Amino acid sequence: MLPGASIPDLIRRGLGLAARGAGDWCDVYRARSIDTPVAAANRIMRLPAAFVNTGSPAAPVGYGDATWRGIFDAAYTRPGDYLDGRDGMFFVASQPRLGPILCVKTTRVLTLSRPAAPLNAGLDRYGGVRVAETEVLLNAWPASVLARSREGGRGALPADAPGLPGGAGGWEVLLPAFPGVLLRPGDLARDDIGRSAVVSGAELTALGWRLFLRQAGT
Repeated sequence: MLPGASIPDLIRRGLGLAARGAGDWCDVYRARSIDTPVAAANRIMRLPAAFVNTGSPAAPVGYGDATWRGIFDAAYTRPGDYLDGRDGMFFVASQPRLGPILCVKTTRVLTLSRPAAPLNAGLDRYGGVRVAETEVLLNAWPASVLARSREGGRGALPADAPGLPGGAGGWEVLLPAFPGVLLRPGDLARDDIGRSAVVSGAELTALGWRLFLRQAGT
């Protein structure tokens, strides 16, 4: 019988061989700070990888599905790493020793910040935040940003952008966790196409951050 410690290595080696036949070469990035994890300085290697449906590998991934199964040699990667190739950019959410590798496909690039000063008084008793007085928490992090089909909680505020019935538009966000960074409701988000949002819910899971954002009009 094979010693137990060697089984995960054999599984990873087999996935690596499969990726060489069915996948494409990807650049692998590992964040060293809160700033731009996929910067050239954070590139650690290249490896072949393929990405398939987490249910049936033969079926396409449907609308609203962020998670994919990664096929590559996970001996060289760890959760939170980004893989960038012809099929897009993914981050590793989970790679158990004996289970499948779970990856998340990114769709936007987010910067998250926190107001570092009291709100400035605005019209109609609503406050505002000056960008110069915010603390950057994560700068330019690729993330999965998908529209939420439902919105709960409060109704729309006057400054909210038009969106879903009963309130402003919102998104569900998945992104890796980074040591020392704790996100919380009230943090601000801005994406690479200029949309702004406020974090309405923040959940740190074993797979990384799961955030709920509510779009802001200003």
